[in-house]
Amino acid sequence: MGVRTSIIDKWAERVWADYLVAVTVLGAHLLIVRASGSGDWLTWIGATQRTDMYAAATGAVSAIGGLSAIAIAIYTTANGARLRAVRRQRHGELRRTWRSLLQGTALTCALILAAFSLDRDKDPLSARFIFEFAIVFAALRFARFVWLFDRIMAISDADLVEESSTAAVPVRDPNWLERRRRQHDSNA
Repeated sequence: MGVRTSIIDKWAERVWADYLVAVTVLGAHLLIVRASGSGDWLTWIGATQRTDMYAAATGAVSAIGGLSAIAIAIYTTANGARLRAVRRQRHGELRRTWRSLLQGTALTCALILAAFSLDRDKDPLSARFIFEFAIVFAALRFARFVWLFDRIMAISDADLVEESSTAAVPVRDPNWLERRRRQHDSNA
């Protein structure tokens, strides 16, 4: 097992790490903004543009949440032997991870909507930082979702390849296009 695989495995087992990373990124950004007085990119645009961005982000995160639900449906309907074994052995971890992905989507939408409702012209409540946390958190959860979905599909594909290896593969005639062309020319 390589270092990369070890890191990914540790990350995959700890769904709470997304919160920690998002807080760390936001904290580092806040420290830079407070210490240098620059780098607060959301103040570079007006409040109306920020609220438009909040609304667009809420829609995008909600769409990703819908995709997560579709992925769960695909996962639950797959019937290969390997996937059944994974579900039997790791059902608790998988359920916890899927649930955390859906809860993360709901939390992200709630945070973005809170930023949307609290943001004003001068943003006295610093609601833009709520939005920043939500976006970083959503990006981490989306990476987790893509990773998990890819792993599940790889297992499902391995089952599919194994099942289809016993099926007869149709023979392709390389001259079919030429025969088809001659037949068409003779009919014309």
